[in-house]
Amino acid sequence: MGFSAIDYLVLLLYLVGITIFGTRFRSSQRTVRDYFVGAKNTHWLVISLSIVATETSTLTLIGVPAIAYANYARPEQGGNFTYLQVVFGYIVARFIISLLFIPAYFKGDLLTAYELLKMRFGVKTKNFAASLFLIMRALAEGVRVFAASLVLSAVLSASLPSFPSLWLWSIIIVGLLTLIYTFEGGIAAVIWTDLIQLVIYICGSLLAAYELLHLIPGGWAQVVAQAAPNNKFQMFSFAWDLHVPFTFWAGLLGGTFLTMASHGTDQLLVQRLLTCRNQRDSQKALITSGFVVLFQFALFLLIGVLLFAYYKFFPFITPLASNDQVFLTFIVQRLPHGISGLVIAAIFAAAMSNLSGSLNSLASSTTIDFYRPLINPRESDEHYLKISRWFTASWGIVLICIAIAARRVDSVFTAGLTIASLVYGPMLGAFLLGVLTRRATQAGVMTGMAVSLVFMLLIKFMTAIAWTWYVLMGTIVCFAVGYTVSMLTKQAAAPALAADVER
Repeated sequence: MGFSAIDYLVLLLYLVGITIFGTRFRSSQRTVRDYFVGAKNTHWLVISLSIVATETSTLTLIGVPAIAYANYARPEQGGNFTYLQVVFGYIVARFIISLLFIPAYFKGDLLTAYELLKMRFGVKTKNFAASLFLIMRALAEGVRVFAASLVLSAVLSASLPSFPSLWLWSIIIVGLLTLIYTFEGGIAAVIWTDLIQLVIYICGSLLAAYELLHLIPGGWAQVVAQAAPNNKFQMFSFAWDLHVPFTFWAGLLGGTFLTMASHGTDQLLVQRLLTCRNQRDSQKALITSGFVVLFQFALFLLIGVLLFAYYKFFPFITPLASNDQVFLTFIVQRLPHGISGLVIAAIFAAAMSNLSGSLNSLASSTTIDFYRPLINPRESDEHYLKISRWFTASWGIVLICIAIAARRVDSVFTAGLTIASLVYGPMLGAFLLGVLTRRATQAGVMTGMAVSLVFMLLIKFMTAIAWTWYVLMGTIVCFAVGYTVSMLTKQAAAPALAADVER
């Protein structure tokens, strides 16, 4: 059908509307605390949905359906529902974080996750972990911005095939519009725009699934007939193979450690936990978000299976350059006018919610962990608020540049997760040394992080081990090396933050 004037109007209304809505929160930002953690008066359910929206990027919306759509030689590599095994780990991790990390965060008046490491080990450890976060988050988010550009590029190319550098203009549009309202509104704008964006992309995905089901001749019966012989509904694989990503063991163990790191040590999501009124609300927000994530991943995988059945009846005239394009191609070419624009707006919603959270978290760590203590420690709060906004703008430019450089990435979904997973192991190991042990020292934990990071780079570039194992392996190396070095150096350590019991 192609993208029509009505679709462009729907998309334009969304982009302009969400930008204007986000900028209206500027008046509530009076201090740097307001800008980064807000007034702590937002209901925990709103924050829970903001967590879901923040961890759901364009990588998820275009990458997860592509995983279920594709054909693989082995079922545990994808092409079915086996990715849900990883999501089960996501839920387990949320309970562990609620018991282990959240109480530690609420013992202090913290603005970033890495201030916890400062309290336990000292400034050098905090700076090391915060530096890893800034590098990892910038690279991973740059890939996500590029993924969002694929959406707009696919839309524009349908009606403007001769327009040069569509992908470049797509990156600039997504990046700048998100930057405007994040620059102005701070964390309050991020949380409330997240809520709106989550509603839009869930509704858009449900509409796409509904249309797919009705466009397939024979409806659900034919979906089952096409999908079942190809193991599209398989959910579990108990194979023991470190080279495939979606086994039960890789999913449960790998998914648990991945989420312990992403939601327990990454400022992008820890920042949401710190905006809650109290520890109890923070725990409720985090655990509830896990079950919402399970629902939406099941929905996205179902869309992939529906796409597989649909294109059995209506094959592509021109083969796709990659599976990542399958959902976008269907939206632009096959959905009715108006609905197509709404679903594209939904994918933009996921992209912008993730990007806005990353910009604010990058700015918060830069300001609180580096600028204020190391460069300008005695300025007024008004100065820190002003510089926080300019750090937001600076990171926006950096992410746009990284996105432009990421255009040669093969699979945007696995690339983003792989980048994060390489760093998450050392970071999670450091936090576990802080909350589980009394004897770990600054020298030990920094050595553990450095060795773990080198180890993970070797694993990435010299082995074929699946990315779902990365965080678990990196965490074990960091914890083991850090604790061993701490024992050998025999330095006195501060009490463990989590409990008053020798472990």
